[in-house]
Amino acid sequence: MNKKYDVLQKLESAKVVAVIRGASAEEAIQLSKGAIEGGIQAIEVTYTTPNVAAVFQALEQSNALLGAGTVLDAETARHAMLSGAKFIVSPHFEREIATVCNRYGVPYLPGCMTIKEMVQALEAGCDVLKLFPANHFDASFIRSVNGPLPHVRIMPTGGIHLENMKEWLEAGAVAVGIGSDLNKAYRTGGFEAVVSLSQSYMRKSAE
Repeated sequence: MNKKYDVLQKLESAKVVAVIRGASAEEAIQLSKGAIEGGIQAIEVTYTTPNVAAVFQALEQSNALLGAGTVLDAETARHAMLSGAKFIVSPHFEREIATVCNRYGVPYLPGCMTIKEMVQALEAGCDVLKLFPANHFDASFIRSVNGPLPHVRIMPTGGIHLENMKEWLEAGAVAVGIGSDLNKAYRTGGFEAVVSLSQSYMRKSAE
């Protein structure tokens, strides 16, 4: 199977992507391991995390699908690939990132908010687009986009929580990205709270 589409199929199967934004590498590692133990199968480690390469190294032996987030340029995208990232996510669309991802057969999920941005991303070979920040929209936006662009596949991120994630998935989202809830759980209850919350997300996604 084509490596790129194998990764995309795994993302769709995972349904939930944990967006890990740690204040330190150790915090990001604990957040990631808690999410994985709780059943989340896809982890997006953001490049705002200090010493992010150490996080990828610590997670190398996990069974989770590892990706890189907050990738702002092509150089960072290549660094992420060499660190073990299987997919690349950015808060915006950047053609140079698309080029380097296509070169190495790695999925690129750029953040898009408008039809124009989505068409530009499609033309650059992006198969799944991140709707970011999703809290500016409701789930019906996916159906609205799929009117003129029926082949667009969307992963909403930003403002997704237990109460609205099912609505987005039922509206056709490939997967949903969650993040701030995990950080809040870690600050209040540590590792076990992250595990418990992740289990809740996975139960909700399976309903």
